[in-house]
Amino acid sequence: MRRSVALIGGRGYVGAQFLNLMAEHPVLELRMASSSTRAGAPIAEVAEKWEGRPETFRSLKPEEVGRVEAEVWVLAVPNGAARPWVEAIQRAHPDAVILDVGADYRFDPAWTYGLPELNREALRAADRISNPGCYATAAQLGLAPLAGEFAGPPVIFGISGHSGAGRTPSERNDPTRLEENLIPYALSDHLHEREIGHHLGQPVRFHPHVAAFFRGISLTLALELKEAATEGSLLDRYRAFFESEPFVGVQAEIPEIRQVRQSVHTLVGGFTVDVRDPRRAVLVVVLDNLLKGASSQAIQNLNLSLGLDESQGIEP
Repeated sequence: MRRSVALIGGRGYVGAQFLNLMAEHPVLELRMASSSTRAGAPIAEVAEKWEGRPETFRSLKPEEVGRVEAEVWVLAVPNGAARPWVEAIQRAHPDAVILDVGADYRFDPAWTYGLPELNREALRAADRISNPGCYATAAQLGLAPLAGEFAGPPVIFGISGHSGAGRTPSERNDPTRLEENLIPYALSDHLHEREIGHHLGQPVRFHPHVAAFFRGISLTLALELKEAATEGSLLDRYRAFFESEPFVGVQAEIPEIRQVRQSVHTLVGGFTVDVRDPRRAVLVVVLDNLLKGASSQAIQNLNLSLGLDESQGIEP
């Protein structure tokens, strides 16, 4: 049985990736995609897998959601803009599933946090889902196998492609400024620093940077552990933790962004222990910020919520 989906905010990079996944999903069926700036334009202009299909973007306001019959609503709107949509959808479609790709509900206990590898059972039949941030997804997958074993806050050095800054022009996606450059930003109290610490129950230190490449995230995690470790013991620990996870791979070698670009997978590896102090360890996590960091994770969450196979539409 097909399940109908409405997407609010289809113009952005994440919305476009979500639409590409929707184009080939065997169960989820797009009922409507809205864009305030591209109303009437073919969806194929931003999502290439809709090439040759007639669907166009619609203009829609929160007070108009009652005109659209959809079982699932996905919000890909800027941070801070979700609440009017949520309130309107709840009034017009009280039984609908709502998934917010943005940050507005990631700290709300009434919403289910959508990181399947760490919260799968809670996502089954969830009807209010907050999709994690891209950096937060990578960091939590990198830290979760050692939760409770840190002697101090993990330090996370992150680099993202400039797609993470969105389509709206800014200093962080300005090609002139980015050329042969690396831009540090929000070096304290970044939203994702709070998100990671909140959901892991472990304070962290997070230092993000943006680079000239388009998509992908690389995190280097520096850890101080309570007990000594070896590179082999860490590799075994992570392989066992993620053994049954179809979208997380573990390897001894340092993973690189090129291995996961255009992929729904996360790679964890590069386990290194300081020979001078075996309680100090380093590892690296990479993922595609537009897929596992956003849109394919949203599909995972919806599959779980609707009782479908988690991998449908995003087969590894």
